[in-house]
This record gives sequence, C-alpha cells and structure tokens, in this order.
Amino acid sequence: MARISYLLRRGASYYARIKVPTDLVEIVGKKELVKALGTKEESIAKREMWPVVDGWTRHFDDLRSRREITADDKAIAVWQHYESTLQRDDQKRRAMPTPADIDAEEQRLLRRIDRGEINSDDFIGMINAYADYELMRRARTDDANLRARHLAGSKSALTSGDIRLIAPAVNDFIARHRLLVEVGSDEYRELCALMTRAEIAGLERTLERDSGNYSGAPTDPIVKPATGKARETAAPGESIMEVFAIYERENPNGITADTLNQARRDIGTFVDYVGSTCPVHRIDKKAVREWKALLMKYPVKATETKAFAGMKLVQIVKHNEEVGKPVLTPRTVNRYLSSLGAFCSWLAVHGYIDANPTDGMSLAKEKKKSTLPFTTDQMNTLFKSPLFTGCQSADEWRNIAKPGNVLIRDHRFWVPLIMLYSGARPAEIAQLAVSDVRQEHGHWIMHITTEGDGDKSVKTDGSMRVVPVHKELARLGFLNYHAGMKQAGQSRLFPLAERNSRGQMIANFSREFGRYLTRLGMKNGRGLSLYSFRHGATDALRRAGHLDENFGFILGHAKASTTGIYGILPQGMLEPRVELVNAIGYPGLNIAHLHDGANHGNAQSRAR
Repeated sequence: MARISYLLRRGASYYARIKVPTDLVEIVGKKELVKALGTKEESIAKREMWPVVDGWTRHFDDLRSRREITADDKAIAVWQHYESTLQRDDQKRRAMPTPADIDAEEQRLLRRIDRGEINSDDFIGMINAYADYELMRRARTDDANLRARHLAGSKSALTSGDIRLIAPAVNDFIARHRLLVEVGSDEYRELCALMTRAEIAGLERTLERDSGNYSGAPTDPIVKPATGKARETAAPGESIMEVFAIYERENPNGITADTLNQARRDIGTFVDYVGSTCPVHRIDKKAVREWKALLMKYPVKATETKAFAGMKLVQIVKHNEEVGKPVLTPRTVNRYLSSLGAFCSWLAVHGYIDANPTDGMSLAKEKKKSTLPFTTDQMNTLFKSPLFTGCQSADEWRNIAKPGNVLIRDHRFWVPLIMLYSGARPAEIAQLAVSDVRQEHGHWIMHITTEGDGDKSVKTDGSMRVVPVHKELARLGFLNYHAGMKQAGQSRLFPLAERNSRGQMIANFSREFGRYLTRLGMKNGRGLSLYSFRHGATDALRRAGHLDENFGFILGHAKASTTGIYGILPQGMLEPRVELVNAIGYPGLNIAHLHDGANHGNAQSRAR
C-alpha cells in the first residue's frame, strides 16, 4: 500500500511535506515545504500530519487572496499611521494622573506616615511608598521625555535605513490589507521609510501638545489625508468571481461556452490585479484604467511562457521589461475590455455598481482590416497546392505542403471549400452532424444548430440557421462524401475534426492553415487566414447585387428564430435561400481539377 503523499520518512523519523503550487513558488521561496512531526510511529505521524497540511493549505489560500501594493495603499499606510500615533497619545494623556489624583496620593501618603505605617526604620518600605507618588507626579514629564527620545530615534533610523523600530507596524499593515510585499524587498523598505516619516510627524505634534498647541499640522508633504479608498474584503458571495459565476449561469447575451470561458480568463487578469477578495462593487474607473495600462504592456501568451511561471499580472509586466516578449495588440486589449464591459453592464443592471466603468475605455481600432479575402490568383494557387491535389503525408503539416500522392479528403479539404461557397464559420462546419445535411423540399441543406447529439455550439442564438448546399459543392462531390459518412455509420460529418484544450473547434487547424499559407509564400504577416473564405463569400454576394441586410442571415448575423433552431423551412422560404447561396461565384476561379480528385477521395473513404 502506497504511503500518503504528504508523509515523508527520513531514517526512522517522519515529516509532513507538501509541494508549493507553481504560482506561489516565487512568493514562498521554496518548491516544497517539510516539517518534522517529532515521531517515529507511522500511525501517530499520520494523525499529526493533517493539522500541518491544513495550515499550509490555508497559508496558500491566504497568499492567493493577496494583491500587489499600490500608490493608494502607501498613502493610506502613511495617514493611518500618523493618525494612530496621535490616537495613542490621546489615550495616554487621558490615562495620565490629574492634579487631583496627585494631591489625593500625597494626602494618602501623609496619613500613612501619621499612622506610623511609614517610618525611617523601614527604609525599603519608605522608598516604595514614595516611589508610587513620584511616578504619578512625574508621569507627564517622563512620557514627554520618552516621546522626545522616540522622535530622535525615529529620525536617526530614517537616515540610517534602520527598520527595526517601525517593522511591527509595517508588518501589521501588510497583513491587515492582505498585500503581496516581501519582507526585505525594495517595496517593503520603502513602506518602512514612509511609515517612519508618518511617525515622526505624529510625534512632533505630540510634543507641540505638551505646550498646549493642538493646531499643528504635518510639514512633511507625504503626510496628508489619503484620497484613495482602503481595500475592502468581499462579504461571502460578493467577490468578483463569485458574482461572475451568477452572470455565467444567466448568460444574458446567450454567448457560447467558448466565449464565456474566454471572458472568465480575461476577467481573471483583472482579479489578478485587484485581488481575489475585492468586492464586486469596488470595480471602478480607476481600477479599470490601471488594469488597461498593464494590459498594454502584457506579453502575448504570458501564462504559457516559462519565463513568467508563477507570476502575477504586475510581476509579469515588470519582468517583461527585461525579457522583451511581444505585447498584446490594441485589438486584443479591447477584447479584454469587452469581456469585462459585458459583465459590468450586467452588474449595473442588477445594482451591484452604479455605471459601467469600462465605457469609453477602448483603444482606437486599427483602420486597416486584419483579415482580407483571397484574390482569384491566390485561390487558384491555393487550390492547386498539395493540401488539395496530393501531398507527401497527411500527418504533419510540413509534409502536407510538399507534393505527393496522398489525397486529403477530411475536414481539412472540405471546410475551406464549404466556407468558400456558404460563408459559414469554420467551427460551425466542422461540428456538423451527418443528420444536419439533408434534403428539404428537393434541395440539400446544411442545418447549423446546437440541436442534436454532440458538443455543439454557435456564436449566438442567431447563428443557428439553414444554409442550402451550393451547386458547386455538389459538383465537387460533397454529397458523395456525406453519403460515404452515412454509409460508414458515422454520426459526425467530420469525425477527425477536434476541439483544442480550450474547447474551441478546429482551432489548431485554423492556426496551421495560416502557417500553411506562409509555407506556400502566399502570406507574410497578417491578412490572409481561414476566415478569408468567409470574407470572400460576403464580397461574392455583394458582387451579385445583394445588399448586406438581405443576406446577413445566411452568414449567421440574424436574430434567433424558430426555423434556425429546428431547421424547418417552408418551400417558399427555402427557394430564395437556394438562389441566394448559388449566387456566390468567383470569376476566373479554376477548381475543375478538384472534381475528380474529390470523388476519388470519397470513394476511398467509402472503401475504408
């Protein structure tokens, strides 16, 4: 039987151990924690181990709930420490003996002398009796001298960098406000210096009070009332991600699971900045503005880069000043803002916040289109390339780009062609079930829907629609391919099409297709991608004389409808769609050579 993973035996003795989570290794300073359990008995060790492990786990949770220190925190630390110095002085002055208290103690002492309780024969007793009286009489003077010495010591510590006097107060502030400030770091020493200056200012005021002057004000420019707000800890159920879970369940905009997951990741970076215990009602313009400024310096795929392993948002941005990785584009920064903005709109509607703090925060959009349609020459080059005519191997993309005898006739062949003649999105096509392609009123249609078996998704409810199969797709052998899949007993039209680790359908193929275009010498930087086919279909419909508002529903830009969900269209509604889709054409495009190859590939598929 395997030992419990938290238990370690060295020689005859037992120890508790735990691996430090990757994201906390830099903060903790170790990859593993080990503690002696003080026993050589395994049964006792198992019992003693769990409290230690639970303590470590709570410590990890505590560290994750902490956040980076901000300028507001420093200003609050200074002013709070200044005020607490004066408050302690007020409390001590109220506790000081009054003249009446001193007179009463003197009368009590004289009565004891008159009664013979104190006399010169008992020297020690006499000294003790007079000591209490003298302490009361000198209390204010002694306290003033103590404060003067404390003031001198604080000034000396400030100039020498000695933090021993102020460290307890600094550590208390860091703990109460759950800040990520490592003892001994530059930020820690800066906070020590700031709070020492606050204490000096406070002690100076107390000495002025000794002469009856309560009108003094700090002369140090940093000691002033803080304009920022002290950090709050969210009540149960009111942290940002807890409320996001409610928003996620409601899904008011009917967005896909992929988009919701992306929003969770995007908003997670905001929580990384403000802290996991930040209450949702504290999302404001200032926090969003500071977050956006960090995003503009945030490296691409930072969470997947070893150089930033275990770091939080601020740490990543700071470290990237040395590493120099490419940063997010304005378009991607706007996506982060859009994710938070949609959530904040819902928060405002539900009364969590007064207004959406992301309004007007978006960066200026790039005027140049990021995705362009293929030209006719580019499409002729592409469709004569190995992916469509024969390659060395169907397994590796570097070999797919080399001419050979292997015909690819799976989703990698059909998705680009179906996009070309329908304008559908690649993921919509790749997830089609065999039953989603069928005849209605004598016409073959593709039903893009979330209905039926399998893990299907669409961009919005309005994306569910019926799209007729273009006549050119029929000539290319698409219906023969469909028949082959049906005969083979496949439920999915493209069974080899896969989702990536984030659940995005054929995202890997989309990425590799862009690289394939680069290998062909067709692409250099941005511009062409798999989505170029969708843009090309849009332009083709415009060339045919159709207005955007008249064909948007074919592309999935319409509001949700019952026919979109269930795919039942009267013949009178279907006929115009058939005419519309068949209007998609590309003058000068030559793909006749694909007809025989497509049918040959389909025959091979059926034979297998």
